[in-house]
Amino acid sequence: MGPFKLLKSSFKNIFRNRMRSLLTSLGIIIGVGSVIVMVAIGEGSRIQIEAQIASMGTNLITVTNRRGIGVATRITKADSEKLKNESTYISAVSGIRQRTLNIVGGESNWSTNVMGVEPDYLIIRSWDVQEGNFFEEDDVQSRRRVAVLGTTVASQLFSTANPIGQSIRMGTSHFRVIGVLEKKGIGAMGNDQDDVVMVPLDTMLTRLSQTRLLNSIALSVIREEFMSLAQKEIDIILREAHNTGPHATPNFDIMNMADVIAAASKTSQLLTNLLAAIAGVSLIVGGIGIMNIMLVSVTERTREIGIRMAVGARKRDILYQFLSESIILSLIGGLLGVVFAILVCKFLTDFMATPTYINPVIIIISVLFAAIVGIFFGYYPAKKAAGLYPIDALRYE
Repeated sequence: MGPFKLLKSSFKNIFRNRMRSLLTSLGIIIGVGSVIVMVAIGEGSRIQIEAQIASMGTNLITVTNRRGIGVATRITKADSEKLKNESTYISAVSGIRQRTLNIVGGESNWSTNVMGVEPDYLIIRSWDVQEGNFFEEDDVQSRRRVAVLGTTVASQLFSTANPIGQSIRMGTSHFRVIGVLEKKGIGAMGNDQDDVVMVPLDTMLTRLSQTRLLNSIALSVIREEFMSLAQKEIDIILREAHNTGPHATPNFDIMNMADVIAAASKTSQLLTNLLAAIAGVSLIVGGIGIMNIMLVSVTERTREIGIRMAVGARKRDILYQFLSESIILSLIGGLLGVVFAILVCKFLTDFMATPTYINPVIIIISVLFAAIVGIFFGYYPAKKAAGLYPIDALRYE
C-alpha cells in the first residue's frame, strides 16, 4: 500500500467515528496544551523578573552595611570617593542615603522615600529625566536645596500641574523642584520605583539626616564581563579603607546584580521544568487512552483485517495502517493542543495580567513528543492487528 493510499485510508477510518476520535485525542490535547501553557508561564515570569532586576541598573554592584557584627553602619561618603578615584573597572559611582519623609507641596502632602544621591546615580540606574534637569556635581558640593521627583510623587503633589520650579517642604527645609524622572514602574521587590524624591547627597547628609554615614553605594561596571573582577577590586579597596585584613569579616556586603539575575533565572528555570514535567504526565495518560481505543478498534475490525489479508495485504500493511492511525490521532491532538495553549496564554495575558511567553521551539517539541507518544502507544495494538491469522480473523464474529 502506497503512502498516499495509506493516509487516505487512515483519515477515512478516523473520521468515520469523529466523536470517538476527538475524545481519544482529548488526553493529548490537554497534555500538549498544559505543557506549552506551563512553560509559557514560567518563561514569562523569568523574563519579567530579569527585566525588573535589570531595570535596577546597568552592570550594577551595590555595597551595603553588614548587620549583626556590633557596628550598625560604617559606610561613608569617603568610601564612595575612594572607590571613584581608585577603581579601574567602575564607570559610575554614587553614594546613597535615604529615609522616609513627609513631603508638602502644591495643595497636598505625601509620605515617600527621599534619596540623597550623586549625579552618576541616573547613569547607574539607566534612568532619565522626563521634564527639567537632574542636579549636577556643583549642586552636591554646594548643598543646594533642589529636588527631582518621581512620577508618582509629582502626580500626588501637583496632579496635572507642572511641578518644575515649584517649592516643596521636607522636614523644615524648602526645596525647589528642578526635574521629574521618567516612569520606571514596579521594581523586582514589588515596590513602586517612581514613588521617590531625589536630592543632592550632601544636602541629604547635612540638612535632612545630619550624618556622614551612607546606607549604600551603587556602582556601575564598565562591561558585564568585568563584574567579578570589579567585585574583588571593590572588596580590596574597602578593606583598605576600613583597615580590615584579608581574612577578617568585613563590615560591608557587596552584591553583584549579575549573580542575582543568574540565581533568579536558575530558580525560574527549575520551576518551569517542574511544571512542564507535571503537565507532561497528562501526555502519557493521553497515550494510554490512544492505546486503549486502538486495541478496541483492532477487536472491532478483526473481520476486516482477515478480509484484507485474504486478498493479499501483508502483515506490514496492517501494521502501518493501525500505526498511522495512532500517529495521526496524536498529531491532531497535538495541533489542537497548540491552539488551546495559545488561547489560554492570550486569556492569561489580556485578562489575568499574567506574563506568558510561548517559545516556538516548545511548540515543535510538544507536537513531536505527541507523535512519539502515538508511535509508542500505538505500536502494540498495530502489532497485535498485524499478528492475527487470516482464517481466525475471517471467522471472528
